[in-house]
Amino acid sequence: MSKPSTSGSQNADRLAFLAEIAALHFEDGLTQTEIATRTGYSPSMISRLLLEARKQGIIEVRIHHPHRRRTDMERELEELLNLKAVRVMVHSIHGYPQRLRHLGNLAARLVEELVHNNMTIGVTWGPAVYETINAMRPGTVFGVHVVQMTGSIQSLSTQMDGQELARNLARALIGYYTPLPAPAVVDSEATRDALIRDPHIQKVLEQFANIELALLELDSLDPEHSSLLQAGYLTVEQLEELEQNGAVGDVCARGFDLYGNLLDIPLTRRVIGITAEELTVIPLKLAIAGGHAVILPIIGAARAELINMLVTDEEAATGVLQILKRMGMR
Repeated sequence: MSKPSTSGSQNADRLAFLAEIAALHFEDGLTQTEIATRTGYSPSMISRLLLEARKQGIIEVRIHHPHRRRTDMERELEELLNLKAVRVMVHSIHGYPQRLRHLGNLAARLVEELVHNNMTIGVTWGPAVYETINAMRPGTVFGVHVVQMTGSIQSLSTQMDGQELARNLARALIGYYTPLPAPAVVDSEATRDALIRDPHIQKVLEQFANIELALLELDSLDPEHSSLLQAGYLTVEQLEELEQNGAVGDVCARGFDLYGNLLDIPLTRRVIGITAEELTVIPLKLAIAGGHAVILPIIGAARAELINMLVTDEEAATGVLQILKRMGMR
């Protein structure tokens, strides 16, 4: 193995060298001592090179936890909310980002069970969908088509925007993706109507009818967790007004109340993306959401038939079951 060059391409050569060292350890299974013997470096130098490779992003560490589940709650929720599949993670993660990461890991395992060759999958934007896609493992399926179901949100982290998520899922599943070349929300209904008549956008919208599995972000009206608030499309005052009018949450910016009634929210008429009616006919609609803030949205979205599969945690599941029982659904 050649040592890194000191020429003008030193940085690229250095990264390539680090990748060779990392491959010997993680792909060929050699110990650090064995790599040292083969390359002429000391074991301590090999250790430092592997650490540098990790810092440079050449080595990525991904831990897939064997999550404990509440199968009793899963069965109850499937029956009471008429859901096709439910996964309830035992609540042991206290920080919300960590909890979301574990939910995404659990959701990714379910997606891997569902996906098949030449499947069309729709994705929206948000942190829960991001964590799910980030936890996907390359599999044996081919020809998967990933469609971006809602326009892009410029103020959201690029990693969590719909187009980037569609691209990453397509890569993980060795497929291809179709982006929706439009913003998620525009300034007026007239602007939305004009944009969706564009031939390029029309071609994407027509793909919604082919979606077999949708990965969905379940949004609440809690100011700390509302994606629409964080993206700047709604104010705290507007969230409060929606709540006063019966809203409990939204999926793809399509609002609903606790009983599953779709609401005519002004914002909805400015959204470029999949409609509530198009969502309801998708065979598999998976929502990934946890914590106290999504208890009411889970019930409303299931009753509105915007979701029919759920990955959640024990806290949210407990709250959902308590409310359903108080409503007389046993």
